[in-house]
Amino acid sequence: MEMTSGNQSVAIIIVLYLLFMLTIGFYYYKKTENLSDYILGGRRLNKWVTALSSQASDMSGWLLLGLPGYAYLSGMEAGWIALGLGVGTYLNWKFVAKRLRRYTKEAGDALTLPVYFENRFRDKSKLLRTISALFILIFFLFYTSSGFVAGGKLFSTVFGVEYFTALTIGVLVIISYTFLGGFMAVCWTDFFQGLLMVLAITIVPFAAMNGLGGISSTVDIVRTIDPSLLTPFTGSDGNLISLISVVSLLAWGFGYFGQPHILVRFMAINNPEEIKQSRAIAITWVTISLAFAVIVGLVGRAYVPEFLAGASSETVFMVMVNSLFHPIIAGIMLAAILAAIMSTADSQLLVAASAFTEDIYRLVFKSNATQRELVWMGRITVIGISLLAYYFALDPASSVLDLVAYAWQDLVRHSAQPLFSPCSPGR
Repeated sequence: MEMTSGNQSVAIIIVLYLLFMLTIGFYYYKKTENLSDYILGGRRLNKWVTALSSQASDMSGWLLLGLPGYAYLSGMEAGWIALGLGVGTYLNWKFVAKRLRRYTKEAGDALTLPVYFENRFRDKSKLLRTISALFILIFFLFYTSSGFVAGGKLFSTVFGVEYFTALTIGVLVIISYTFLGGFMAVCWTDFFQGLLMVLAITIVPFAAMNGLGGISSTVDIVRTIDPSLLTPFTGSDGNLISLISVVSLLAWGFGYFGQPHILVRFMAINNPEEIKQSRAIAITWVTISLAFAVIVGLVGRAYVPEFLAGASSETVFMVMVNSLFHPIIAGIMLAAILAAIMSTADSQLLVAASAFTEDIYRLVFKSNATQRELVWMGRITVIGISLLAYYFALDPASSVLDLVAYAWQDLVRHSAQPLFSPCSPGR
């Protein structure tokens, strides 16, 4: 299938964006000397990179695909998820960040959460460390798969190719970038990607509302389509949502306490005293991003003429971008989705590779491995996990929201409990 001139312009912008990301990866590739550099960056992150990289890696393609899609179908009901995530973000930064940074340094300079758990609880059996690493590997596999699904949908839209081809292209790009970059490369690229994500998520709904005649006109159109979309207490079926449903949606925020790819940023900040400022930056970014993600879904319901049913609702952002902007600008906006996907996929793959390399390979198979061997084992693990995640993402009907929800629930269930004990207030 041939691309139109518009699609070619979008493709060029995205290719240039990828080259920029890869340049950062190459830069830090040459600076990676040992496993600590590769998986924790020597604890050298500044407050800005810590804040934006942690939140960008958290949101993934879900911010521009899953959440707008949910809001597109269910309206303001999606606001409960956004509220829960906002509160969860604040609590995570308030009660976990500084303590985790200090304790991981004190507890044997732990490079991974499983090592920290082992040292903190003085587990001589190595069982806690091994089980924690296995849970990270298993559930990050599904989480990474959700990113690949999002990437496949993006490339399918941009290049006008079948999902399988698009998925393969996206996975190859993500593997290449992650394989090259260590922790510092991942965090710096996530920083730039976080800036692009918040820029895109705010511009698109304003542009659409302008085309619809303004905010009040847009609200009137949504109300005409389905008035229940404008109230957070009514579901898509027009009935009041139950208290259990509200609590379930709010509970998404509790997942932050068990997300290793977020927590590892706290471990890596250069100065623990900068965490308060970093928290303010992160909360500002999250508030703006989540609010506008819901707005994108609502505005999309008014702007997109044909109803997007089921999993297709998750393409509402892409459909709006292609309709609203010149191909060059559209390329920049669509690159924001790629940014969201990459910022999470690279972080997840790196954390999973770290868990296998430090907590399984080094612990069980080769305790005397050299630093060079450990770095390359981490890179090989990135490829292995990527291939498995690719297999699970082959179904084009896979919902980004469902895959993320599955991994999110299980990670918090198995990671948050041991985290809270050492990070409780009082020390």
